[in-house]
Amino acid sequence: MNLINFFRLIALLEGLSYVLLLFIAVPIKYLYNETFYVKILGMPHGALFMVYVLLSILLIFKNNWIRNNFFYVLVASVIPFGTFVVDFKLKKTL
Repeated sequence: MNLINFFRLIALLEGLSYVLLLFIAVPIKYLYNETFYVKILGMPHGALFMVYVLLSILLIFKNNWIRNNFFYVLVASVIPFGTFVVDFKLKKTL
């Protein structure tokens, strides 16, 4: 698996973990006072987020699309469903 495909996989997993955290775990926490799901999803999401940012930085040197859109690639990591859009646009350039 090359670095671009690994980045796309991490982007998918990071986006999925973020959506699950925001739209399932956090509402359960505040509606039912149950923190279990936030604890379970929070750590993997944090690790995936750090890997996503690190790979984005590494790919500046290997991929022109990421270099030209680096700011948007990073902003997408904090917007729900943003990494899915990055993956879709990146796939169109490959």
